[in-house]
Amino acid sequence: MLDQLRHKTKTIGLKQTIRLVESDGADCVYVAQDADERVVGKLRELCAVKGVEVIPAESMKMLGKACGIDVGAAVAAVHKP
Repeated sequence: MLDQLRHKTKTIGLKQTIRLVESDGADCVYVAQDADERVVGKLRELCAVKGVEVIPAESMKMLGKACGIDVGAAVAAVHKP
């Protein structure tokens, strides 16, 4: 599943992902299971309202690695084609 992040246009980080979902530009959103729910809760609600699929990622470390960065990431989004 995380392989999709390596080969498609993506956005990494909470603020940028929220902006992308709000503008109806997100195909799907990955949320790390170990991310603080107080941080990602608003994004989950927004995705539910906008009809964007939320895909759980095992950890922030694995999500960051899948995105090609050296630090963990709480969320990432794949852009619509």
